Amino acid sequence: MRSIWKGSIGFGLVSIPIKLYSAVQTSSLDLDMLDSRDHAHIRYMRVNENTHKEVPYEKIVKGYKLNDDYVILEDRDFEDAAPEKSKVIEIESFVNIAEVNPMYYETSYYTEPETKNNKAYALLVEALKKSGKAGLARFVLRNNENLCIVHPQEHVLVVTRIRFGQELRGTEDLNISDDVSVSKKELDVGLALIKQYEEKFDVSKFKDDYHEELLKIIHAKAKGKRPTIKKLKPHKTKNDDLYEQLMQSLNTKKGA
Repeated sequence: MRSIWKGSIGFGLVSIPIKLYSAVQTSSLDLDMLDSRDHAHIRYMRVNENTHKEVPYEKIVKGYKLNDDYVILEDRDFEDAAPEKSKVIEIESFVNIAEVNPMYYETSYYTEPETKNNKAYALLVEALKKSGKAGLARFVLRNNENLCIVHPQEHVLVVTRIRFGQELRGTEDLNISDDVSVSKKELDVGLALIKQYEEKFDVSKFKDDYHEELLKIIHAKAKGKRPTIKKLKPHKTKNDDLYEQLMQSLNTKKGA
């Protein structure tokens, strides 16, 4: 793995020099965009809208439009906007990790201490584990300020970027009634159904089946064949009554 950020995690007067590594990887297939006529690669070019000529990467700058003109920003300007956040993940508070709404989660990064046997790093991991808390912090990555939580994963500190509150849309515009009556017997059966399907979370049981099946089709087409595709059988409901549907679900064994 290659580090994508170098700085430190700070809490109180303690500073832990670290490197960040991406903790996630895509499972999608790497598909190229081709011209259907001759299968030539399609190139995406950075073109000057005035000259219609390609612009070399080193000549591209970032600008902010102000009063019909652009103010050009340099790398130093982004660092000067928040110098302390550019190099430090400063933990501002500790929160119950169970209280963090999953809708806020974005992506995760592993942290690695600069020295292998870092006592402050090990201390923070153990303290977070024992307390059930996560550090809430802000830092700058790729010229953007990020809100994040710092939490333990076994013996590793993980930094997970989360969205700011204003990035989540409200629900006011959704056409959902808040005045639908559910009877006690319907609720009881619904709770029983949830209980029947309850199990410990184990993400290793799941895999990306779609891209696996797509890869099978690709290999078959390479051999001039077409694989047999499983037909989707629509599920038919015998009864429109919610309670009866719940009861039928409850009486049906898993995997049936």
